[in-house]
Amino acid sequence: MTDRRSGLQRFSALFEAGRWPVVALLAVCIARLWLVPLPSSFWVDELVTLFVVKHPGHASFAIAPQVPQSIYYWLPRMAMAVTGPSEVGFRIPSMIAMGIALWLVGLIAARLIHPRAAWFAVFTALSLRGIDYFALDARPYALGIMACAGCLYFLIRWLDSARWGDAAAFVFFAALLWRVHLIYWPFYLVIAIYAITRFFRGETAPPWFQWVVVALATMGSLIAPALNALELARAAQSHVFVQIPTLHAFEHELHWNVPLICAGLVWILAKFAPPRDAVRPSAWILILSWWLCQPVVIYLYSHLSANSVFVGRYLSVLLPAVALMTTAAVACWLPPDRWRVAAGLMAVAALLFQGHPAELSFRHDISDWRAAAHEVNAFASDRSTPVLTPSPFVEARPPAWSPGYPLPGFLYAHLDGYAVAGTDYLLPFDSPPKDSTGVDYAEQLMRVGKLAATGKFAIYGPERHVNDWSVWFSERPELANWSSELLTFGDVYVAEFRRR
Repeated sequence: MTDRRSGLQRFSALFEAGRWPVVALLAVCIARLWLVPLPSSFWVDELVTLFVVKHPGHASFAIAPQVPQSIYYWLPRMAMAVTGPSEVGFRIPSMIAMGIALWLVGLIAARLIHPRAAWFAVFTALSLRGIDYFALDARPYALGIMACAGCLYFLIRWLDSARWGDAAAFVFFAALLWRVHLIYWPFYLVIAIYAITRFFRGETAPPWFQWVVVALATMGSLIAPALNALELARAAQSHVFVQIPTLHAFEHELHWNVPLICAGLVWILAKFAPPRDAVRPSAWILILSWWLCQPVVIYLYSHLSANSVFVGRYLSVLLPAVALMTTAAVACWLPPDRWRVAAGLMAVAALLFQGHPAELSFRHDISDWRAAAHEVNAFASDRSTPVLTPSPFVEARPPAWSPGYPLPGFLYAHLDGYAVAGTDYLLPFDSPPKDSTGVDYAEQLMRVGKLAATGKFAIYGPERHVNDWSVWFSERPELANWSSELLTFGDVYVAEFRRR
């Protein structure tokens, strides 16, 4: 027992001695969690980013006009001018944006919870898979997380100080957020709830005319994206690709276990001490509304409209609130002189739970389109080999889809990102037995001998689609003397058929 206690005391003394231990841990976390998977394959939505950057204004986006509209695409466009179409270059802007977001989260924690709580909040954020995932994702979500953190940080500062510079920064980030992604509209409820709470509690410094100017400027900046969102909402049904969310899916996306476990451990270590009033009520309201508004509103919208958009990445703006909720809950029992020790322990937890300690390296995403394309190219080494490619996008249905869909095109963005050899035969999103159009086309290919001519063909695409088509082709009497092999690259599959 004595050895254990002295070990804990030495650990505590190390972190309380100065800032360098937590800075070193932050560097290790960034290197392991962000830099190691940085060069891995694009997943399908990142291949859409590449397509948008390579083909701005392409006619194929008419089926999904919302896809290229994010202001985010300016970042990978600038990256491509420097690094070319590389995975590393396209992901660096997201990594920078997430780094800024974590810095802002630390500042918010220090301002609202405790002056020494910033490091704990940052390492708690790094322990969340979503934060690490979106930091490397060549998609708009890291920029959106940065925008919402900046919006609230400067709102807090403006309400505290009444400085016009803080008000201008708040309006800038508020205007930016909806232009990053149209699905982030529920976040504006967080701003309204916090501002109203502070106003009625008498915790605001700005005079009335500043309130009017800032409110009008903010609302005016949102008119254009609001009109755009209303226009796109009319065709929302055609872009739905997930089921109506269940309560289990809702609670899973809240990540409630992180604040519960961390606060529970600190409570036990504090020997069941009663909670302290460490956080002001208005701060609790901000953190709770930031945590709950996006998932609650999107959950209700999905049920009421029957157009489900309850997808983890669309809820990504709640992730900083999970870190802040954990920090606020821990503050109820943690002694003020133990924040750095707690931050060090949370950094270790981040490395253990998100750093894949059993593996030397790991991928950013489960989808390994690059390796799958290499396999197809090894199998279909010349143009004569047929490669059947189902589209991974729900919009690939008649009449937008047809066997003669022109390439390059949005519905087959992955073929433009990682080119495959052989002759492409395009299949729709729906696979057998659900889809009759694609089945009719496949039967036509069988009848005219397109697939049998070279004695081999491949099916290349998402897991479910390739599985369904592999079963369908395996049951065809024309292929009774053929064999097949299914190769997996995460959730990207390649089925190789050969004549025996």
